[in-house]
Amino acid sequence: MNKFRSHNCNELRKKDVGKKILLAGWVNKKRDHGNLLFIDLRDNYGITQCIIDKDNKNFSDIEKIQLETVINISGKVIDRSKETINKEIETGEIEVVIENYNVLGICNELPMPVFSDQEYAEEIRLKYRFLDLRRKKIHENIILRSKVISFIRSEMNKFGFLEFQTPILTSSSPEGARDFLVPSRLNPGKFYALPQAPQQFKQLIMVSGFDKYFQIAPCFRDEDARADRSPGEFYQLDLEMSFVEQEDVFNVVEKLLISTFKKFSNKKLMYNEFPKITYADALLKYGTDKPDLRNPLIITDITEIFSRDDVSFEIFKKLVKTGSKVRCIVTKNTKDKPRSFFDNIDNWAKEQGAAGLAYFSLEKEKEKEISAKGPVGKFFSNDALKEIMNKTQAKVGDSVFLACNKQKDLEKFISLARDKIGKDLELIDEDIFAFCWIVDYPMFERNEQNKIEFSHNPFSMPQGDLNKIDFENPLDILAYQYDIVCNGIELSSGAIRNHIPELMYKLFSIAGYDKDKVNEKFSGMINALSFGAPPHGGIAPGIDRIVMLLANEKNIREVTMFPMNQNAQDLMMNAPSEVSENQLKELNISLKTKK
Repeated sequence: MNKFRSHNCNELRKKDVGKKILLAGWVNKKRDHGNLLFIDLRDNYGITQCIIDKDNKNFSDIEKIQLETVINISGKVIDRSKETINKEIETGEIEVVIENYNVLGICNELPMPVFSDQEYAEEIRLKYRFLDLRRKKIHENIILRSKVISFIRSEMNKFGFLEFQTPILTSSSPEGARDFLVPSRLNPGKFYALPQAPQQFKQLIMVSGFDKYFQIAPCFRDEDARADRSPGEFYQLDLEMSFVEQEDVFNVVEKLLISTFKKFSNKKLMYNEFPKITYADALLKYGTDKPDLRNPLIITDITEIFSRDDVSFEIFKKLVKTGSKVRCIVTKNTKDKPRSFFDNIDNWAKEQGAAGLAYFSLEKEKEKEISAKGPVGKFFSNDALKEIMNKTQAKVGDSVFLACNKQKDLEKFISLARDKIGKDLELIDEDIFAFCWIVDYPMFERNEQNKIEFSHNPFSMPQGDLNKIDFENPLDILAYQYDIVCNGIELSSGAIRNHIPELMYKLFSIAGYDKDKVNEKFSGMINALSFGAPPHGGIAPGIDRIVMLLANEKNIREVTMFPMNQNAQDLMMNAPSEVSENQLKELNISLKTKK
């Protein structure tokens, strides 16, 4: 026993009744019953109810104590009466009679109550993050994060992986997000970059002869915040393996994720063997390469229908002639839904900037005749409706929602529509984790300036016979690149790596990088690959996103100890901050002030 506590606040049970003990923690709640004062004492482990009666000399002093003051108490464990047993806490069968106490840490007036689950403005929560972290839910989230990381480390060791740490100060890379730059004092005018990922280093580890590597790696990207992405920094399970094919990586990751999610959640897994969906099929069937497979709705391309003479939906027909596509979503047994259901979806579509979401419901008028009820149903003949039903597997009683636009814009919108309709129809089971692999990404794509660029990871190996790759048609080249997705959230990207220098030069040249530029930016990598590099590949699932899913949170900041705000500011530590002229002078840097 030390001088502060003999037990933690979640430790005492009926077997301890009669013991003299010491407890320490924060005053979580107080309830004054006149002659009797109840105090809930809280520490990292839980809560113990303590009592003091008016006859105790310390009563009036304890009565005045501010909530969240840190105290320790000495006292005796007693039974609670049957009617006062609290089944909500593990110490609910006992309480502690306070004999003496000491104030260990005074608490000023609180800017936000710790015991409340009430929502508070992000600015307040992040400025006083140390208080926010005392709140039960987020405190449990951070503990969960620690346990998940510990478990992952243990599993990776079982799989035969070795943990190594890669450099934080490295060189800037031309691909990916913006770098965070660090000026070098000893090399004036030059800068380090914080790693966006340990990509090159982990490949160099494989070239160094190590077979299986991992680390819980900090990554730094100067990018905008969103619900599943922290601005500034995040952590990922970075792993790499030598002498592997795509399936070998999948096997390790699936085993790890299945064991992790089964251990830390009671939710069911939709698949014990994750389905593999090609990138092209994902965009066609779900409108996105991050599909939520809990949603059973499937998107179907029905562009061809609008070339029929017996379809008179002229708005769509004209758009199709100019290169637009038509995609539709079928909802089962919805023809009798109230008009408000369809109007709500149509209004939502207009809020997204679309003209609306066309729809009709399928009915049977005669023995073999099909008709369509709804705003656009009249534009389709019986035969046209039958063709739609054949393509989409729709039946009488179902409804069909249609959208038309250029392919990229259409995919984005119809994906959102699928999510919206699925939620409105309550089709998404929140007690399920649905994992899948997205595979066969294109090596290249055209950007908004119509220039060819890497679509994914520039260090990926192209698919097929390397001697027969059609470099003249780069947009047709597929790569051994893959994403792991769960419930519509991308957990990670990965790839089988390109370990052949000459092939790397060729691929980078297609993206506009000449040999000198590649040598300048990736000298370490190119040099290493020239001295006997094994085939290798890997992936890097996001730790923050894994914990976010396990904690059933919608925002990654709820599982991050000290996150930044939307503007990449640390409100608690006032970062970023100005630095002194002397510091800038040492770094050979001068600032230009805006006039």
